[in-house]
Amino acid sequence: MEQKRLYRSSTNKMLCGVCAGIADYINIDPTVVRLLWVIFGFFGAGIIAYIAAAVIIPVRYER
Repeated sequence: MEQKRLYRSSTNKMLCGVCAGIADYINIDPTVVRLLWVIFGFFGAGIIAYIAAAVIIPVRYER
């Protein structure tokens, strides 16, 4: 059985594909993750966390 891994999306992305990658990992709609990330961003650390995630999470190149 293949281990599930977290990747950034290369096809379903707005900025860097972080939210779409997280949504794919937990099997929910990417719009929900994007809305939650915006709400999280209003509390201060959202932008910094997004940038860190974009740097740390590898990209999955989908065809």
